Amino acid sequence: MNAPLILNRRRVLAGGGALIVSFSLTNAFAQDQAPAATPPLRRPGSLATTPYLDSWIRIDADGSITVFTGKAELGQGFRTAFQQITAEELDLPFESLEVITADTKLTANEGYTAGSRSMQDSGAAIQNAAAQVRELLVAEAAKRLDLPAENLRTENGAVISPDGRRLSYGELVAADMLHVQAQPKSRLKDPATLKVMGQSVPRVDIPAKVTGGAAYVQDMRLPGMVHARVVRPPSYGAQLTECDSSAVEKLPGVVKVVRDGNFLAVVAEKEFQAIKAMNALSLAAKWKESASLPKQDDLLNVLTHLPSQDFTILERGDPSVLSSKSIEAIYTRPYQLHGSIGPSCAVAQFADETMTVWTHTQGVYPDRQAIAEMLRMPPANVRLIHVEGSGCYGHNGADDAAADAALIARALPGRAVRVQWMREQEHAWEPFGPAMVTKLNASLDSNGKIAAWHFEVFSNTHSMRPGGAGALLAAQHMTQSFAVPEPKPLPLPEGGGDRNAIPIHTLPSARVVHHFIPAMPLRISALRALGAYHNVFSIESFMDELAGLAGADPVEFRLKHLDDVRGREVIEKAAQGFGWKRNVRPADRGHGFAFARYKNLAAYCAVASELEVNRETGRPRLVRAVAAVDAGQVVNPDGLINQIEGAILQSMSWTLYESVTFDDTRITSVDWQTYPILRFDAVPESVEVHIINRPGQPFLGSGETAQGPAAASIANAIANATGKRLRDLPLTRKRIKQAIDA
Repeated sequence: MNAPLILNRRRVLAGGGALIVSFSLTNAFAQDQAPAATPPLRRPGSLATTPYLDSWIRIDADGSITVFTGKAELGQGFRTAFQQITAEELDLPFESLEVITADTKLTANEGYTAGSRSMQDSGAAIQNAAAQVRELLVAEAAKRLDLPAENLRTENGAVISPDGRRLSYGELVAADMLHVQAQPKSRLKDPATLKVMGQSVPRVDIPAKVTGGAAYVQDMRLPGMVHARVVRPPSYGAQLTECDSSAVEKLPGVVKVVRDGNFLAVVAEKEFQAIKAMNALSLAAKWKESASLPKQDDLLNVLTHLPSQDFTILERGDPSVLSSKSIEAIYTRPYQLHGSIGPSCAVAQFADETMTVWTHTQGVYPDRQAIAEMLRMPPANVRLIHVEGSGCYGHNGADDAAADAALIARALPGRAVRVQWMREQEHAWEPFGPAMVTKLNASLDSNGKIAAWHFEVFSNTHSMRPGGAGALLAAQHMTQSFAVPEPKPLPLPEGGGDRNAIPIHTLPSARVVHHFIPAMPLRISALRALGAYHNVFSIESFMDELAGLAGADPVEFRLKHLDDVRGREVIEKAAQGFGWKRNVRPADRGHGFAFARYKNLAAYCAVASELEVNRETGRPRLVRAVAAVDAGQVVNPDGLINQIEGAILQSMSWTLYESVTFDDTRITSVDWQTYPILRFDAVPESVEVHIINRPGQPFLGSGETAQGPAAASIANAIANATGKRLRDLPLTRKRIKQAIDA
């Protein structure tokens, strides 16, 4: 990646057409306002917080059209989907559009790209904005042509009259034409007439990724750029007591050694020079460490005995009354990595009193606020531009790398500084997905239905994302350090550790308690799906255990406890696609099933699995998985399938292999040998995804909907194959073998 990347983003500022992002408080609306007696309606998606149409769509006098989103493309493929949405609603060729993603100078502040909300937030905003822009263009054409608006049609970037007269969008747009607030209600295209939405258009981000092109921030190369490496402390809380950098400063290519308290870095002209200098600087640095980590093999007791803030988030009936048919279980999840294939990276440049950072953060605006605070600069003088990173989905090291680059770039005004983390730094210092414990007990009535349900979850916060400088490693390590912000639970209905803790099932008596643990023995934050992964794993594993107690088929048992019509259809679709038959399976293989609606308000997903277990070694092999998903209206079917396939494989990796290891002082899982992940030779023979499309219905977030069901489906298949129930993640070969031999 090179300098044209910057010019490409600036280019949209030049020329005529509508303003890009403005926040004036005029009373202009895209359509006539509703009568005063009508209660105000909420604008769709992120239009609710950024209502001006020109915050989302720009039309230049030359007819070129740019779409803006405050969300960060992380591999979800939404750039393609947003391009499809705009092309559909504005009657444009798909190829004619450009999509600009999160940039604090150009795009709306949509906070974090998280929680599978890109389509329902930004996608809905763009769809409704495009529809209203189309109406404005038609209205302007009607005035110029002196014709009724209903007599005009739009096609290929122009408004056309019945007699063939044509006015292009570029001819129609005026300087402030789109600087009006969106109406709550848009006249969207009839789903039956859609031509671009609903089609599997090839993703625009794939070609560079599969041809070795400049696809990621790791690929960026700016003119005169220097390379930096950070020397991280060997453990949490370690203090730098001695560092003679004089010999390092004389090494070939070294430009500068930067030290600020416990923050230590070296800058060189070439990347390998920076790596060699980092290694030399590491040897010169002396640290004072302290043993502060808990016992890794006792996380159950550690988590359940730490002080907690307890919240009863569901109370229905009297779940304390248990029948003779009752069971209880405890499920555990270890700390887990994001496991980004490309270690975190950022590029920063300090020039003309402005700090510009290219970063794969999932929140350019919150990260800008944190970096500005760290540097003690006005936020207006800090610009963050999102560039995809090689691996993410959650709060990995991206924000920290951005802060590293900014702090180093300030010491080298005018020069672009590229900071690339090393593998062991990413594994040791990224914020992990929190360890969790869930405790369940339930009883059945005489009809084999759940009579009482009790669920408890013990968990840290699931987000320590930037918003303050104290969330950044560089700021924590500076001489004038910033304190780590106070951890807080994330509010429901989205939730954090309690995400998906409230069952979607129909239960007469139920109690759910969230034990929020403020103390964080290890550095943690958001990992994809947050608490939903473990909570759904627990609930859906327990549903199988209850089905066994009732002597019922697992699929029939779930349907017996679910009134949600769309949820039932998803379960039935997955079972049908899998060919689910009770107690029919090959030898040494097990069948598993699980279902959830992500956050109980996003996409529905059910997963059926066939898994083989080698009883001699305990090695599990997922043979095939069949999923069904309902994500509302589907923009790009292949893109949705990509999301579900990827989620199943990622969840498979978490469920069978992944666990952070540590001793009393240091993180020890610092490479792929000590932190194994799913390898190509273990990928299932087939992953089949069935889509239930809902044309005209709202978009439902789908990126994280399959992680929980996939985990429980695999666990249930292992139990079905071996006759032994495993409740402690990951479900490793060793644990399976021990269960078989027990």
